[in-house]
Amino acid sequence: MTSSMTLCCGHQTGSIYKYPLRLDIAAKPLVFVFVTNSEFNCNKLNKKIRDSLISGFRSRMAEEISKSAGDSSAATAAATNAAKSKWKILRPNSLRWIPTSTDKTIAAEKRLLSILKTPYVQEQVNIGSGPPGSKVRWFRSSSNESRYINTVTFDAKEGSPTLVMVHGYGASQGFFFRNFDALASRFRVIAIDQLGWGGSSRPDFTCKSTEETEAWFIDSFEEWRKSKNLSNFILLGHSFGGYVAAKYALKHPEHVQHLVLVGSAGFTAESDPKSEWLTKFRATWKGAVLNHLWESNFTPQKLVRGLGPWGPGLVNRYTSARFGAHSEGTELTDEESILLTDYVYHTLAAKASGELCLKYIFSFGAFARKPLLQSASEWKVPTTFIYGMNDWMNYQGAVEARKHMKVPCEIIRVPQGGHFVFIDNPSGFHSAVLYACRKHLSQDQDSSHQEQLPDGLRLV
Repeated sequence: MTSSMTLCCGHQTGSIYKYPLRLDIAAKPLVFVFVTNSEFNCNKLNKKIRDSLISGFRSRMAEEISKSAGDSSAATAAATNAAKSKWKILRPNSLRWIPTSTDKTIAAEKRLLSILKTPYVQEQVNIGSGPPGSKVRWFRSSSNESRYINTVTFDAKEGSPTLVMVHGYGASQGFFFRNFDALASRFRVIAIDQLGWGGSSRPDFTCKSTEETEAWFIDSFEEWRKSKNLSNFILLGHSFGGYVAAKYALKHPEHVQHLVLVGSAGFTAESDPKSEWLTKFRATWKGAVLNHLWESNFTPQKLVRGLGPWGPGLVNRYTSARFGAHSEGTELTDEESILLTDYVYHTLAAKASGELCLKYIFSFGAFARKPLLQSASEWKVPTTFIYGMNDWMNYQGAVEARKHMKVPCEIIRVPQGGHFVFIDNPSGFHSAVLYACRKHLSQDQDSSHQEQLPDGLRLV
């Protein structure tokens, strides 16, 4: 906008001069034209007329400036609001020391599972609260807040047996992403995040003993089963999840048709003669330091959180190495690696909860404080052990347990697989699971073929 005003302010001598003055107000030029003219000598003007002119000028100028300032304020306000919106979007990732949340964990899970072909339903299953005095052990505070188990259920053919999958320590149900499609073609697959892990509720961990810690996982799983109204299902657990699955089957055998333990932890004790190396290592200063950290409940997740915004980089280096350069079998694709890394970071960096079970279940060196071997004779559910050929978890513990079991038991070793055999060699793992559950699968398949051990697998 350009505004021109004429102010009569004469001089004794002179002619008309115009002095344009540009004021940058909200990018709109405001031009004042000053006129001096000898014909209008201020001394000859009537004082009232002069005052009137000056007053009019001031009024007009104030009006113009006010209008321009109003436009400027509106523009400034709009810019400020836009900046605030942008700030809100950027703030969680740029300013939070630990850039994660429960919503981000669920979102990362959805992105990872988006590469699957089988439809599924994700839900938060209510398992109750467990206030003081309750027999529910996993929650011991004055809050009546309900707790939830994050659950995914895949579409299946009618009449398919139910397979419930339980993840291990430091993991979540999304770690089975390479297996869901294949297994869902034969089973009704349900995978969960254990209480205090992944996208499930993360109550304050209040357990103070091995018994309470076992109850945290076993009883919360049983409440989940009740909420889902499940029975007669096949229960598969990996690593620490295998330990939980076995303990659950010992307490509630009536609900489990078959137990599949993949690289299961918890079969060896510190008193095992083979743990002599650990005693010697503890005598060194390095061993003493590591043992102190273990007993102080220093978990790998604390390191990821402590690194703050550098945590994702550490997780990326781990997943790229473990499932890439140092993979025991089939490497992840670039897309799988990116999605899994993102998912793993959010599950590790979230609030500490279930992870704090570590020192109560295992002593330093991953030796069980209450080994499953001690209760092998009480086993009531047919069991199949699955180990990768290169699994650091020793399958000899399962061999020893089988000697005391009074139920059918098989031990299968899968080639080109380590502790995460289901990621390293998915097809070999699927063959092992199908073979383990052959008696529960529909007979529309070639039954003679089902009885044959698939090529590459080894029975111990």
